[in-house]
Amino acid sequence: MFKPQCLPILIGSLPLTDHQDAVEIILSYSSEIPLWPQLPKLPREGMVRQFLSGFPGLQEDGSRFWIDTDLADFEDQLASFYQDYMDIVENPSLLHSSRFAIKDETAPGFAVFTDILSQQQPHLHAVKGQITGPVTTGIGVKDQHNRPIIYDDSLRDILIKLLALKGRWQVIELKKVTGLPSPIIFIDEPGIVSFGSTGFMGVTREMVSEAVAEVIEAIHNSGGLAGIHICANGDWGPALSTDADIISFDAYFYFENFILYKDMLTSYLQRGGILAWGIVPTGDPDILEKITLEELFEKWKSQLKILTTFGFSEMRLMEQTLIAPSCGTGSLSIELAVKVLQLTHDLSMKAREYYLQSSGM
Repeated sequence: MFKPQCLPILIGSLPLTDHQDAVEIILSYSSEIPLWPQLPKLPREGMVRQFLSGFPGLQEDGSRFWIDTDLADFEDQLASFYQDYMDIVENPSLLHSSRFAIKDETAPGFAVFTDILSQQQPHLHAVKGQITGPVTTGIGVKDQHNRPIIYDDSLRDILIKLLALKGRWQVIELKKVTGLPSPIIFIDEPGIVSFGSTGFMGVTREMVSEAVAEVIEAIHNSGGLAGIHICANGDWGPALSTDADIISFDAYFYFENFILYKDMLTSYLQRGGILAWGIVPTGDPDILEKITLEELFEKWKSQLKILTTFGFSEMRLMEQTLIAPSCGTGSLSIELAVKVLQLTHDLSMKAREYYLQSSGM
């Protein structure tokens, strides 16, 4: 079984344009749980576009993309999609080279990452992949009438199935490369806490829960661990009530809001749920420039003590803790991005020392 014990884990995006460099940097700061890099400075590696390949009716014009259901052959594309999906359900070996594979055209970091892992074979505790969640993607992708596709039942179903199998594909491929039984796949889903807000009007709790649950189920069915990464603030109920194995949250800015969901958080931790403590801030460069390792360590320890009032010992909480940045670093300068990775690595080291001291080891 995967044992977190305050290990470091990163979020995928980096402000680079070379995937080889990105993987080497990741391995330098998070060799225990490395991940494949997403480089949003490259047009097709933006958070929303990166996992859309294979969607019926997908159209592109430069950096703009949309789903066009008025295409003459859209119904044929739709039928082909569902046929491919059903074929894979019946014969999972077809997944490898299907439309659901992660392709070099939008995610070359995956192939670079797996190539380097197969050559270097570092000592791994786990390995991480990621997909953008169906709610965030469904709001971000529009049809030909500029309407978010999440509001169309048919298009939403296609999107969920597309993302679910892209998550499943990653689990299978990462198992092949690493030999690890349970790769971690994060569902990057800030939208799960945002339903009901202005940008998510008409998105219901049920819609959110069902969409994310199907993606989690696909990851679990292929033997992976499913995480939900949320760098936003809002209603944490749907995330905490899922079957996710890991919840990644912005502990630097939103810890006080997160713990308001005491009963759900308690139930989540009681069943063994892992917290990826996003204690290294990425959202405000001014704060990041000034913050020190000691400040973050003290902040994390004070938050840990607050959670002990929910009926958990520090030891148990640390056994279910990962140390993480609050979000990816793709929008930061390279210097600040490296600082985030360095702080995450060093804070994990201090947290693990604290864990070992507390356990008397």
